[in-house]
Amino acid sequence: MSVQYGAISWNGQKKVYDLTLVCLLGLYLAVFVGVGAWRNPSATAETLLIRALGTAAFLLLNVVLCIGPLARLDRRFLPLLYNRRHLGVTTFLLGLAHGCFALFQFHALGNANPLVSLFISNPRYGTVADFPFQALGFFALIILFLMAATSHDFWLRNLSAPVWKRLHMLVYVAYALLVAHVTLGALQSETNPLLATVLILGVAAVLSLHLAAAFREKRVDLATHHAVDEGFVEVCKVDRIAEKCATIVSLSGERVAIFRYEGKVSAISNVCQHQNGPLGEGRIIDGCVTCPWHGYQYQPESGAAPPPFKEKVPTFRVKVVEGCVFVDPRPNPPGTRVEPARIDSPPAEGREAQPR
Repeated sequence: MSVQYGAISWNGQKKVYDLTLVCLLGLYLAVFVGVGAWRNPSATAETLLIRALGTAAFLLLNVVLCIGPLARLDRRFLPLLYNRRHLGVTTFLLGLAHGCFALFQFHALGNANPLVSLFISNPRYGTVADFPFQALGFFALIILFLMAATSHDFWLRNLSAPVWKRLHMLVYVAYALLVAHVTLGALQSETNPLLATVLILGVAAVLSLHLAAAFREKRVDLATHHAVDEGFVEVCKVDRIAEKCATIVSLSGERVAIFRYEGKVSAISNVCQHQNGPLGEGRIIDGCVTCPWHGYQYQPESGAAPPPFKEKVPTFRVKVVEGCVFVDPRPNPPGTRVEPARIDSPPAEGREAQPR
């Protein structure tokens, strides 16, 4: 969590994460270049590096896109999600190295500027088999650069969460451009079916995991709850909620995280103000709801982040009657304190939100 632009501190987990990533990438590049030189002795070192860096970047982007839905389907993948931005920046650096080597080898020795040559050397934009696929990779790299350059929380704060989120959702545009880049490039130069197989498996994995996560979330949104008392709706039995954890329900089109802790129940919006992380999939740590994605925290009674942080989420009135949890689906303004409902002694009906 950052309140100003500054150097990022690497904790023990991040150091292990990054060291593992660097070692795996180094091993991949070495094996790729070695096997490539053995199978094709006439290939130049530049050609082998271009292919090694390009395939590494594309495979890593597939991993990046799979981490999100995997974390929604299985909490054991959350440590990968916590450091996903490291993977994203690494993907850009690999793509940049791939692009620089390719630009030098194919466009730097002519009379035109290499970047100009990239777009004019092959004018067959109206074909499929001979389409100038390198331009697609260039535009994908621009998107990856924008995402890497704005990955620090300083940009999230200054661009605002909605703008930052829309910018980083362009990763799917970059992915589509790279799929087309690889596909069209393979049509022009590759005869080995291995590349096509890896491409198909990667796209299938990304699509299937996103669909599986979407269907799971859809079940939450489709569950119906009917008002039973002064606008309150019954959402679940209190025993269904594990201690210091939450259950997530959809009320009036908004997802609500209902937390149970220390004999009390509170409800806040499920959407973290950092990157729209699912607060209800986190737990209460040191008295605060802690987002499972990047550790942003909110007080369950008020939906406000502890000082000096200023993020706030909406709160909801809650009561517990005969072991059942009832929630008023009308959200209070972000940061509004609401007295928690006591599990052992039902609170008075219609308790109003109190100002903080």
